Amino acid sequence: MPNPASLLVIFGATGDLAQRMLFPSLYGLEADGLCTPAMRILGTGRTDIDADGFRAQIGDAIRRNVPSGECNEATLQALLDRIDYFAADTNDEASLQQLGERIRVLREGGDVVYHLSTAPRFYAPICEALGRMDLGGPGTRVLLEKPIGHDLASAIAINDGVTRVFDEERVFRVDHYLGKEGVQNLLALRFGNALFEPLWNARHIQHVQITVAETVGVEGRGDYYDHSGAMRDMLQNHMLQLLCLTAMEPPARFEPSAVRNEKIKVLRSLRRIGREDVVTETVAGQYTSGAVDGKVVPGYLEELGRASRTETFVALRAHVDNWRWSGVPFYLRTGKRMPRRSTEIHLQFRAVPHSIFPGALAQPNALTIRLQPEERIELKLMSKTPGLDRSGLKLSEVELDLDMHEEFATFRRRPAYERLYLDAIEGNNTLFVRRDETEAAWEWIDAIFDGWRHANITPRPYPAGTWGPAAAVAMAERHGHSWRD
Repeated sequence: MPNPASLLVIFGATGDLAQRMLFPSLYGLEADGLCTPAMRILGTGRTDIDADGFRAQIGDAIRRNVPSGECNEATLQALLDRIDYFAADTNDEASLQQLGERIRVLREGGDVVYHLSTAPRFYAPICEALGRMDLGGPGTRVLLEKPIGHDLASAIAINDGVTRVFDEERVFRVDHYLGKEGVQNLLALRFGNALFEPLWNARHIQHVQITVAETVGVEGRGDYYDHSGAMRDMLQNHMLQLLCLTAMEPPARFEPSAVRNEKIKVLRSLRRIGREDVVTETVAGQYTSGAVDGKVVPGYLEELGRASRTETFVALRAHVDNWRWSGVPFYLRTGKRMPRRSTEIHLQFRAVPHSIFPGALAQPNALTIRLQPEERIELKLMSKTPGLDRSGLKLSEVELDLDMHEEFATFRRRPAYERLYLDAIEGNNTLFVRRDETEAAWEWIDAIFDGWRHANITPRPYPAGTWGPAAAVAMAERHGHSWRD
C-alpha cells in the first residue's frame, strides 16, 4: 500500500467542479480529522490571482456549498491554512517550471496526488510536463476526471500520454458515481446477504432496468454537452459502471484487482449493438419545450441557440452474454428534462411457475435500489388481503421499504468526493476505473455510434417533462416489458 500523500495538487482549482464539489469535500475530511497534520493543498489554474484571494474565494465556495449547520469557521480556517495557489498555464513553460519548484518545496519528500480537474485534452500535456520536471516518479499518483476521450481512439491516446509518466497502478480514473453510498450499498446488498445472491441470475430474474433521469437541461454547459450528448456524458461511464456492479460475479475479495477484474468481464460479455441492431435496440431523443415541475422550460435547440443532432436522451436494450445472465435484457435509459430526478436499478423477478390461488392475480416480485435523490431499497412481495376470503383468497402487492437516510439518521451523508479523495490520498484505487474498463466501454459505445451514422439516425423529439420518445416505450413493450416510471 502506498504512503498517504502529504500534498494534493489540484489543476483547474478555480473551475466549477472544484468550487462546488472538491473543496467542500476536503472541508468534510478536515472536519472529521482525516487530513494528516502535514497535509498541504496546492491549487493551480490559469486564473491570475494571489494565494490570499484564492483562499477567500474557496472560503466563500465552501460556505455556499456546505450545509450551514455543518459549516464551522474554525474548521474552515484550518483547511484554508493548508491551501496555497500558484497560477500556471500548460502553454507557458516558464510558469510550469515555477509551479514545479513550488511542488518540490511543498512536497518535502512525501507522496503527491495530482488531480487533473481540467478538460481531458490537457491530461497528457500536464502529465508530460510533470514527467519533464521529474515530478511523476514513485510516490506520485494522478486523478483523471471523466470523460476519458470522446471515442476509443481518443481514449487510447489520452491513456498512452498519461501512462508514459504514471504507470497504471498510479492512475486513478474518477467516476464519481462509484463514490456514492448507494452505489457501494449495491455491493453490500449483493455480497453481504445470503438472501439475494442465489436469486441474482437468469433463472429468477426476467429483466433489469437502470435509469438515470435528470430534470435539468444543459444549464449553461451547452457547448460542452453538444460535443458529448447523453451517450458520452452518462451512458459510457456512469451507467455502464452501474451495469457492471449489478451484473458482475462475486469478487474473491473487496480489493482493487479482484473487483475490477470482475467488472471488465461484464464489459467484455456485452453483446455488440451494431449496424444491424441499432434501429430496434436503441432510441435517441432530444427534448423540446415543455413543463418540468410545473414550470415551462425551453427546448434543447432554444437553449443551445443553433441546430444540433446531439441526443439528450438514450434508451437501449443490452445483453450480457454469459452463464449468469443469458437471455436477460438490461434496459438502460438516461435523459435530461425528465419528469423527476432519479437514479435507480430495478430487478424484475420472474412470475411464480404456478398459482394455487384461483382468480387471484400474483404480480412478480421486484427489487428496486434507489441511488438518488434519496437512497432506499424497495422489495415488492405478494401478501394476503385481509378478509374472510369466502370466495377465495385474495392477494395484494405490498412493499418492504428501507429508507437509508432514516435508518442511518445519525450518520452524516458524505459527498462522493470525500471518499474518493480519501482513497486517492491513501492510495486505494478500488473505486476508480481501470484503463481496460474505459477502453472496453468505448469500444462498445463506438459500435452504436457507427450504427447510428450508418442508419442516419437522428434524435426523436420528446417534450420536456416526459419520459422520452414513444419509441423507447415501444422498444420495451415489443418484448413484453414496461419501463418503471
